Amino acid sequence: MSYNWGPHYIVPSEALTIYSGGVLLREEYDEALLSKELAALGFGGRIIGVNNPWYYRKKNSETWIQIGESQDKSNNFSVRWDTTVLENGQYEIMGLMHVYTEELGGERRKAIARENIVEVTVKN
Repeated sequence: MSYNWGPHYIVPSEALTIYSGGVLLREEYDEALLSKELAALGFGGRIIGVNNPWYYRKKNSETWIQIGESQDKSNNFSVRWDTTVLENGQYEIMGLMHVYTEELGGERRKAIARENIVEVTVKN
């Protein structure tokens, strides 16, 4: 069974679909649902870290380009994206959240990851 713990993209405003200039990318996750997912996968240890790298690509292209990454849960894993260097057009943003657990006794570390892809328009 899979639980939708995230990542969930946080937009500055529900109406904002066009990005221009400096944009703050943020994501969150549901810790209770994450714990259920980890238990269902047989991960018995505690969560020791969450890392969220951010990527973008021009829509319909193959290659993702890294924007940055964050481990700062208190600021929703925020990363600033400067769109002024991009051509106007349709883009996709991907947050790829990694969750690291430490198995009981600290002998092994396991990780799971989930992606969240959002389509945006850049218009500078």
